[in-house]
Amino acid sequence: MVFFMEFVVYISDYIIPFVIFYIVGFAVLMKRNVYDSFVKGAKDGIKTVVDIMPTLVGLMVGVGVLRASGFLDFFCGKLAFVAERLYFPGELIPLAIVRLFSSSAATGLALDIFKEYGTDSYIGLVTSIMMGCTETVFYTMSVYFMTAKIKKTRWTLTGALLSTFAGIAASVFIARMM
Repeated sequence: MVFFMEFVVYISDYIIPFVIFYIVGFAVLMKRNVYDSFVKGAKDGIKTVVDIMPTLVGLMVGVGVLRASGFLDFFCGKLAFVAERLYFPGELIPLAIVRLFSSSAATGLALDIFKEYGTDSYIGLVTSIMMGCTETVFYTMSVYFMTAKIKKTRWTLTGALLSTFAGIAASVFIARMM
C-alpha cells in the first residue's frame, strides 16, 4: 500500500507538466499558433469573469450577512435536535448549509471546527470527508447557468441537493467506520 501511495505522489508531480506539454505539442503538430490561441482563451476567460462577478459578489455578501447576523446560528439551533436523531453532529449543521453556497466560507468554518475539535476527532473526520464529497450547489448553478444563459434548470437543483445529502450521509457513515 505504501508503494502505491508513493507511486501516486510521484505521478502527480509530473502529470500537470505532461498535460501542458501534450497540449502545446499537439497544437504544434496541428500547425496552430499556440500563443494566439492562449490569448484568445484568456480574453474569453476575462469576459466570463466580468459576466459572473455580480453573482459572486451577491453570494458572498449573502453568506456574510447570514453569518454576521446570527441567523445561521439560530437556524442551526433549531435543526440540531433533528440532526442528532440522524446521528449527524449538530456542530456541523452550519458547515453543511454554508457549503451549499460558498466553498471559501465553508473552508473557513472547517478550519474553525479543526481548531476546536481537532482534525482526528470524529467531527474533524466528518468535516474532512464532507468537504470532499459535497458541492457548492447554488454557486455552481448560478455561475454555470448564467454563463450558458440557461433559464430552465429542470431537475438540476433536486439532483444536486440529493447528491449533496448523499455525500453528507456518506461522510457520517465513513467517519463512523473509521
